[in-house]
Amino acid sequence: MQINAERLWQRLMAMAQIGAIPGDGVNRQALSEQEADSWRLMRHWAQSSDLEMCSDEAGNLFVILPGSDRQAAPLLLGSHLDSQPTGGRFDGVYGVLAALEVLTVLRAGGIQPVCDVVAVSWMNEEGSRFAPGMMGSAFFAGARELAAIRAVTDAQGIAVGQALDHLRQAVPLPRYSCVHPPAAYLEAHIEQATQLEQARATLGVVTGIQGKVTWQVTLRGERGHAGTVPMTARRDVLRCFTHMAQQFYQDVGEADPQVMFTIGRLEMQPNAPSVIPDRLTFRIDLRHPDDQRLTQLRMLTERLMSELAAPCEVAMERLSEAAPNRFDARLQQMISEAAAAHGYSALSLLSAAGHDARYLATICPSAMIFIPCRAGISHAPEEWAEPEHVSAGAQVLLDVALRWLGS
Repeated sequence: MQINAERLWQRLMAMAQIGAIPGDGVNRQALSEQEADSWRLMRHWAQSSDLEMCSDEAGNLFVILPGSDRQAAPLLLGSHLDSQPTGGRFDGVYGVLAALEVLTVLRAGGIQPVCDVVAVSWMNEEGSRFAPGMMGSAFFAGARELAAIRAVTDAQGIAVGQALDHLRQAVPLPRYSCVHPPAAYLEAHIEQATQLEQARATLGVVTGIQGKVTWQVTLRGERGHAGTVPMTARRDVLRCFTHMAQQFYQDVGEADPQVMFTIGRLEMQPNAPSVIPDRLTFRIDLRHPDDQRLTQLRMLTERLMSELAAPCEVAMERLSEAAPNRFDARLQQMISEAAAAHGYSALSLLSAAGHDARYLATICPSAMIFIPCRAGISHAPEEWAEPEHVSAGAQVLLDVALRWLGS
């Protein structure tokens, strides 16, 4: 069976119009009006192929090709529809629409699998509006409680629960109920790095995802007049932060060649030119492929936060912590064999970025298929994937799904 490459590409470009920003970028935030519009478009496509569509209490979206045994554990395929504020046309949405294409082809071919085959869009993978990310897949995998998710607020003070209820009212859908856990999960995605491009490989067989810890850190000092408070008497949060950041980058960011350390999303108050700031909030993102090393670096980061805060006060909130994981060997082998059958060159590689498959891998056999993205650029309007790579990844996704269903 063959996917329809033109249809898949046209759907990707159509979805990119929802939340479009200058430069061919996309801003489609989780649980926003733009995401509601993306649900409506998904519903239109689902209905055109006589597929079911529903959602769960965490805002995950499911398009279903019903199986002959509705009590059998389903095969899940998918990714996410939300984007970064200055995102691109492929990150996340490619995996959702490639999954939808698989269901569309199976339906058109008169295939009724034994189990449900489900294309899923996980809620708030990006974490740009609500932190941390991957809320929907974490809930589905039992890693986060719904009440805690609903209580999280965005920068405007809007809670996930409020936004979620609004979305469900705007696009009413039946409630999803499935046999849990799933039989397996597959996620197609752009690489967001350059290994495939440099190797001139068509596909990536993802072996796993490196570990990650994120924090929100708040520094509190004392507000004062810029012209009257002596330098030695100041409790200036910005001065404290610059000292702290320099030490972080030196001691943690340069700890070894594999560590990834990032500080971002700074918010300072009162942010006025002649006032000593008394409050500064920032985020830390720490990643490493080795679990033991990640633990050591996490402990070092938290120790430095405490030691370097004086004369200010520091409050640390660990937003998320995920150990490195390995994907299912059998599914990896299926992906490699499907790629070889089509003459696609494939490279085994570790994912440096986090994905929803991280959480699914804790409850069922899971794997990922990567396709190259130009210059490794992602989370930016310049993000680009070649049409032939888009179709190749979707074709292998279909082949592996068929083989899994027949095994």
